[in-house]
Amino acid sequence: MSFPSRPNILWYCTDQQRFDTIGALGNPQAKTPTMDRLVNDGVTFEHTYCQSPICTPSRSSFMTGLYPSKLHNTRNGNDTFPEGTPLISKLIADQGYDCGLIGKFHLQSAGYRAEPRVENDGFSTWKFSHAPRDDWEPGTHDYADWVKEQGHDLNALRETADRVPAELHQTTWATTRAIEFISEERGETPWMLNVNVYDPHPPFIPPKSYASKFRAEDMPGPAFQPSDIEAQNALGDADFQTHSRDPSEFNGKQAQADYYAMIALIDDQLARLLEFLEESGQAENTVVIFTSDHGEMLGDHGLLYKGCRFYEGLVRVPLIFKLPGQFKAGEKTVTPVELLDLSATLLDIAGAEIPKYHQGFSLLPHLIGKKPLHDPVRPFVRSEYFDALAPKFTQGNGTFATMHRRGKYKLVIYHSLGVGELFDLESDPNEHNNLWLTHDYQAIKNELILESFNAHINLTTDVGSERIAPM
Repeated sequence: MSFPSRPNILWYCTDQQRFDTIGALGNPQAKTPTMDRLVNDGVTFEHTYCQSPICTPSRSSFMTGLYPSKLHNTRNGNDTFPEGTPLISKLIADQGYDCGLIGKFHLQSAGYRAEPRVENDGFSTWKFSHAPRDDWEPGTHDYADWVKEQGHDLNALRETADRVPAELHQTTWATTRAIEFISEERGETPWMLNVNVYDPHPPFIPPKSYASKFRAEDMPGPAFQPSDIEAQNALGDADFQTHSRDPSEFNGKQAQADYYAMIALIDDQLARLLEFLEESGQAENTVVIFTSDHGEMLGDHGLLYKGCRFYEGLVRVPLIFKLPGQFKAGEKTVTPVELLDLSATLLDIAGAEIPKYHQGFSLLPHLIGKKPLHDPVRPFVRSEYFDALAPKFTQGNGTFATMHRRGKYKLVIYHSLGVGELFDLESDPNEHNNLWLTHDYQAIKNELILESFNAHINLTTDVGSERIAPM
């Protein structure tokens, strides 16, 4: 069976959802029957790494196919988006796709203004929302306008005991807008829809009807050891949104319960969307992709939220592909991949040529069986943090750091601090035993430092314009 020409693409991206939040992937506390079905019906890359643990550099990276430092877009709160590199949505639109954006975009500063669109972004439909507040200018934030049209005030709702009810939630709005997009009559024109819900991004305030389904006492608690506080204090000048504390001080189990409640709402709304896709007769010719831009510490190592760290909960995200009759069903692989590889795969699925500058590798041959699913995709995976968060959000001072994982070893270097971490992820999956100074691991550490340095030079150096002469 040959791969269909230009299938529809439903690309669903959550915000700040860590890799281990899906029931079918081993989390008994998660209530995710819809995500479970995607796992059982599709292909799951269980070791998928974002290219930065912060929203804007991560999203900019997978929307262009470049590492954040190569793109020159490493910060949240940036004034402008770099010119010259087209978004993959534009390249897909150039293949004749009708492309839509619903929800968060965040390639530029969007916290204190309505985010400007990128010129020639390729989206014919643009239903934008960012933080679910009610202080946006009318006409600039479709979700806030939608809530107002129904006679409600978002800020007032958030202050009530019921919080924002599920029927008025940003996740529900995104599903409603997605169904409207899929319902449009296009004839033979294929579509690509990028749905970006804001949850489970903090603050952890699920609707009360969902919060009541998850009890703190049923949660396992964060991956924490008392030694974590000293270890994190040693990295005290590395930007992070919170100090390391014993999770009992911030009720880490309650944070887990609320986080899983937010994901349960996402799961229910995803079910509503996929059911409509089936009812519309388009499911058989639609690639469904589920992922997130980066993870969440959720109390691990005594930390909440995000910042300059590269622990698995923060840099590993879900990545699931489904296409009935074409992609393998119920397959999982631990082969490490990057969100850059998702980016290349989207282009490949749409029949677009992957640009020479693109730094991802298409996973499509693995999905359709032309290459073994468990074959290595790349020799290592990489993530970056270069002055990504504003000082007002952190205790740091413009940290520069990189992560380099090869095989079972993960190397992290805080370049601006002169310290690092080395973990054996096979024997220490929760990353409590830092081998950076351990005598028996100095050879592998030095080998990975050199490899990481060479990767940085090779992957991020901007050599300028194209050479047109031999001299």
